[in-house]
Amino acid sequence: MSFKVMGWCPGALRPMQSGDGLVVRVRVPGGRVSRAQAAAIARAARAHGNGLIDLSGRANVQLRGVRPETHGALIAELTAAGLIDADVAREARRNLIVTPFADGVTDALARAFAEALAEAPALPGKFGFMLDCGPAPVMAETPADIRLERDAAGGLVLRAAGMDLGRPVSPEEAPEAALDLARWFLEAGGVTEGRGRMAALIARGARPAGATRAPAPALAPPGPGLTPQGALVGFEFGQMQAETFAALGDLGALRVTPWRMLLVEGLEAMPDLPGLITDPGSALLRVHACTGAPGCLQAAAPTRDLARALAPRVPGGQVLHVSGCAKGCGWPARADLTLTATGAGFDLIRGGTAADPPSRTGLAPADLVDLPEFS
Repeated sequence: MSFKVMGWCPGALRPMQSGDGLVVRVRVPGGRVSRAQAAAIARAARAHGNGLIDLSGRANVQLRGVRPETHGALIAELTAAGLIDADVAREARRNLIVTPFADGVTDALARAFAEALAEAPALPGKFGFMLDCGPAPVMAETPADIRLERDAAGGLVLRAAGMDLGRPVSPEEAPEAALDLARWFLEAGGVTEGRGRMAALIARGARPAGATRAPAPALAPPGPGLTPQGALVGFEFGQMQAETFAALGDLGALRVTPWRMLLVEGLEAMPDLPGLITDPGSALLRVHACTGAPGCLQAAAPTRDLARALAPRVPGGQVLHVSGCAKGCGWPARADLTLTATGAGFDLIRGGTAADPPSRTGLAPADLVDLPEFS
């Protein structure tokens, strides 16, 4: 199936049209949502959308099914809650993922980076920054072009994606150093026809100066459970009802993660609410699926019912990705098993992405359960 590559991600001020209405992505400042902000987001999702809230792989909150005629009112409500940027350009530049385990130093860095990014040069729409400088790096598997991490001694390392080493920086110089690295990316020819990623430039042999220090070894992303900061809870395909988001916000301030989970601050016991995944062994945590048809205009077939049915059959330790098209928005990384919808059924890819060559083609959903991969 053919699809259109947009080359940019939706925002709040620049939403994206989908099959169920506008997708409005709120880039939560610093990855933190106060109780009042959680209530405002839930109210807006119910009043102006279809009541569904998604968590994106970039640690943002998405409201679905927003009607064009009420988009302005939604923005006014979220602006009053302190969640909207001054203009589209500033919103697009603030493409920043912050570790959900941020300490006070990292929170201060997040505020400084947000201010610095307002003056960033024009970068490709998907070009992003990451602050993985909490007690230990935990977002090694989360894509970002410029990464700030801790080294083994607790210092800061600014690293270009695709490189093992980075530049040692102080907290005071880190924001401007990140902008310098972004400028180097542009000057080194990282952009072609408006698109480009740092890892691709590094793979072509380009190297920024000053990369002398390795970050500390990264920990695996955590599953649901209690952490020193609170309770980490998951959701089927990262989606929930607005009522669930509001109920969690009533329990404590929220931190948005790039693993499509929420961390509820201050809890010492796991919350007991409908729609939560609290078992770290749940098979649904190893199954990824985009919105699919009809919610996505580019999807060739529905995805989530199939992913839900196959979840118990996925071998332990393996990841399944069910994609409505070859773009693979629901899981851009490689997966052990990927099913990509086409006009002629589903293609099966082993150990690749939704766009990689398949080992089987034209599979009907009813036939998938009989494949050796799922038996």
